[in-house]
Amino acid sequence: MPENESEPWEYSLYIPNDPRAVTVCRRTLRLILTLHGLITLVDTAELLGAELVSNAVRHTKGPAALRVRWSPGALRIGAWDADPEPPDCPRRLTDVEDEEEGRGLGLVVSCADVWGWQPSSRFGSRGKYVWCELALT
Repeated sequence: MPENESEPWEYSLYIPNDPRAVTVCRRTLRLILTLHGLITLVDTAELLGAELVSNAVRHTKGPAALRVRWSPGALRIGAWDADPEPPDCPRRLTDVEDEEEGRGLGLVVSCADVWGWQPSSRFGSRGKYVWCELALT
């Protein structure tokens, strides 16, 4: 059972456009969830967060951010990036299982309870926010 389960909280981690940032985000997300007692969500959240941040770093040239928000019963993980274009339509995992690339958003769709994206702006720069949610069961 999470500590203070009924109290919402939120963390943001701003990252440079650097592939090493994906590892930093994975480890930070694991630490946040462990400290908040959300151990049952750690592995799936870490996978989904890494996929979202990886897409943000790989497909854009600007900075990005990882955002983690807990509301009672649900964890939202999202990645902001500077590209305002919508994410590519996710493909079914069975359609890309032998490919080296293109599975990231499919994993998010398959493993999350719900996902989405929205146009966003941060510090005067347009971009998008791609997110997913995991329910505490």
